[in-house]
Amino acid sequence: MFELQVVSNTPMSGVDDVQVIAETFLVQIGYLPKGYDPRSAGVTTVKDSVPYRLFMEYFMKDPARIWTVEELSVYLETSKPTVYRHINKLRYMDLLESADVMVNGQNRKGFRIRFGNLVKAWSFTEANVQLAMENYRKTVEHFQRLMTEQAEQ
Repeated sequence: MFELQVVSNTPMSGVDDVQVIAETFLVQIGYLPKGYDPRSAGVTTVKDSVPYRLFMEYFMKDPARIWTVEELSVYLETSKPTVYRHINKLRYMDLLESADVMVNGQNRKGFRIRFGNLVKAWSFTEANVQLAMENYRKTVEHFQRLMTEQAEQ
């Protein structure tokens, strides 16, 4: 499953504040809802929220590292289902990959930024967007053809 919000935007290449870029970007792609208001105890800003911290403090600060849901839930002081919910959003955008990691002698499933690099991961996202747009185009063409044929009858 691939899911991404696409909105018209201006490149933020002139902005030097990584926090502003991250928050804006994460809202634009639909990872953080527009107008997101975190409701967790002790959380007053988006930057303190679980989804933002998951992305910035763990996946982006150490993009090559494979993180398990168990350790992320402990570090973020939240439940495993909450961590999975936010991980799945990133996976649906094709930004994360799963890999096995050894924890206390046991194989565990973990996650990291695809290829350990956001730019490389984003190329997969772009390819998925292009494929989705091509499929929309085929549907629109087919729909128009059927409507034209129906009108001619």
